[in-house]
Amino acid sequence: MSGNRTSHIRLTSHPGAGAASRFPIHWDAATARERGPVVATANAGSDRNAIGAHGGAYSVYRALAVASGAMDPMVRPELVNTHPVVALGPHPQWSEPGRIVSIDPWGARIAEDFAPEIAEGVDIRPTIAVTKARIDLPEIHDAIRKGRLKPDGKVLHDNGDVAVTKAAIDPVWHLPGVAQRFGVDEQTLRRTLFEQTGGMYPELVTRPDMQVFLPPIGGITLYIFGDATKLGDTRVPLTCRVHDECNGSDVFGSDICTCRPYLTHGIEEATRSAQAGGTGLIAYNRKEGRALGEVTKFLVYNARKRQPGGDQAATYFERTECVAGVQDARFQQLIPDVIHWLGIRRIDRFVSMSNMKYDALVNGGVEIGERVPIPDELVPPDASVEMEAKKAAGYFTPEGAPSEEDLKKTVGRDLKEF
Repeated sequence: MSGNRTSHIRLTSHPGAGAASRFPIHWDAATARERGPVVATANAGSDRNAIGAHGGAYSVYRALAVASGAMDPMVRPELVNTHPVVALGPHPQWSEPGRIVSIDPWGARIAEDFAPEIAEGVDIRPTIAVTKARIDLPEIHDAIRKGRLKPDGKVLHDNGDVAVTKAAIDPVWHLPGVAQRFGVDEQTLRRTLFEQTGGMYPELVTRPDMQVFLPPIGGITLYIFGDATKLGDTRVPLTCRVHDECNGSDVFGSDICTCRPYLTHGIEEATRSAQAGGTGLIAYNRKEGRALGEVTKFLVYNARKRQPGGDQAATYFERTECVAGVQDARFQQLIPDVIHWLGIRRIDRFVSMSNMKYDALVNGGVEIGERVPIPDELVPPDASVEMEAKKAAGYFTPEGAPSEEDLKKTVGRDLKEF
């Protein structure tokens, strides 16, 4: 029997080992104090009640800082004046069972809600931060030059900057809820997470009493246009794009896909909505290469372009599966969580043709009105293969917008009032 297998037996032979934390977590509680703080620092001792570490993937860099002597492992963050610049929530969805399972809805309010415990010395850290900024994109300048957008001095400034509220969110998984969302047994989820991370988190299989896990993955960044406090107001129309990371296109402008064009189109539509008295939202998920990673993505690019006949829509997903073992690992079932965190129950204009995203949101209890497709002129020539492949695979609805009658049924009111 291999050493690894022996290790697995040893780790799983004593379930429930370890002292219970004095801060039990009651996930769907109505208040932060009833729910309890998420404590996941290495120096938390018996107060620790979550698996993993704060900062997710960045915890490895923190380890390097500690190992090299650049950082004191016992240091604790000074949270004075770090509270959100805009109060978002609490919203009813925060305590509605099953609505939010992959983020801590109370994660931005740590310094406020757990001030006594922090003063006592308990190492409780935020998993959400909310600030304000301006963004500056050449595509917005182009929209101004062509007359599609006009500066208003509040949302869109004369120099082309767009005012936004930003929120950064680290993942916090409630394992029973995640398992239920995916329709799998919690024990199976825990064991698979343990095995596929090389046994990095033994508490997944040794501590079934710990139900919260901070996975070492990227989080979500929100860009909110207009009054962020009105996102959950059903009287205020909302334009939203849920976007999955594509570094090559989003940052460097690679033309093999439509990611940056669709992202900037979503930003333009969100800006226009805010200028008209509504709100706009971009939810940016760190899921590079369909959550398969950039190395895998580049390998697939090579395989696609070197096959006989060159890059073809008919073999687009086949080449991905040959390299990665799966066509797409984004599994959009978790994307409604951040929408519910913002108190949103309806998206009036959804800037996406993805049926995967649409279905996940609708099945998660979010109503969607119009689906806004990417304009043909924004599709780079080299991305035509991707578009045809996704169309053939049923990834999106190319027609985009349903009929006005369908909108009335879906949204429950006549969208002409917008």
